[in-house]
Amino acid sequence: MTAPLGRTRRQLRPRIPVTAPHWDPNRLPDQSGRTVVVTGANAGLGFFTSAQLAAAGAHVVLACRNARRADAAAHAIRLRTPSARLDLIPLDTADLGSVREAAERIRSLDRVDVLVANAGIVHPPRHRQVSVDGNELVLATNLLGHFALVALTMPALERTAHEAVEARVVTLGSLASRLASLRLDDLQLERSYSGWQAYAQSKIAVQAFGFELDRRLRAGGSEVRIVVAHPGYSISGLTPRVPGVNEPTRGRRFAGVLQSAFAQGKDHGAWAPVRAATEVGLGGGEYVGPRLLTRGAPARATPTATSVDPAVGARLWQLAEQYTGVPFAL
Repeated sequence: MTAPLGRTRRQLRPRIPVTAPHWDPNRLPDQSGRTVVVTGANAGLGFFTSAQLAAAGAHVVLACRNARRADAAAHAIRLRTPSARLDLIPLDTADLGSVREAAERIRSLDRVDVLVANAGIVHPPRHRQVSVDGNELVLATNLLGHFALVALTMPALERTAHEAVEARVVTLGSLASRLASLRLDDLQLERSYSGWQAYAQSKIAVQAFGFELDRRLRAGGSEVRIVVAHPGYSISGLTPRVPGVNEPTRGRRFAGVLQSAFAQGKDHGAWAPVRAATEVGLGGGEYVGPRLLTRGAPARATPTATSVDPAVGARLWQLAEQYTGVPFAL
């Protein structure tokens, strides 16, 4: 697009607030011509994010660790949307070798309008485990792999932003960020480990990474925008059954019903990252989550002070570069 004389590309963007009251998940903005990469797209939030974006016309790249489950997810999406444009890329965010291979394939795409960094461990191991690269497994999967992936695919995002006015990265935070602290002096939890601390700490780190990345990109004049989203309290027991993708037991269904006053299905939890990926004019550094905190239509939310602390973000950045061996200079 060529800007009229006297107007910048930034000024051409319509400004529609994320708190607009009539956002309808069944009537998304047309995504035709856009390419969206979704990590962990074979199940849960990643699957429903991918399905909703594909139904809106996006070319969706499913970046998944398990090839069989990725095929099942693609099949399920095509049953819903026969015209869906899908591609599959192998990706294990806990394996930096796999991340590098996936990044190379993503960079070869004609365009990358959105990267949804969704993959992660939700149910952490009881005892501390390490990845193939020697990093604590939950941190490696939820944060470090995505840090490296974004760093290595940034050229594709920048290229698309230059051609299409904007490109985005959506990182997936969590309400768990409100319930724990971030131990920057023991990020790998070598001194003291619990599964809950590993999960919650990784999600605080994911949010802090997203906000720090946005600060650095804006400082450098980049047109790539970073939006952090959280899905509220989204559980399998309230999620529609999708063969090969989501098949909760009767026990989980019963537990879901008991929690329905304050929980929602993962199909609704996906609304936050979908809105973060598609909202026209949504600014970088926004935080999007359910209007009722744990459930409901997505709106602008308030992140924790730790997540947006520049000092925390800067230190986390240094540690992520150290643990991944991937420099992320902007």
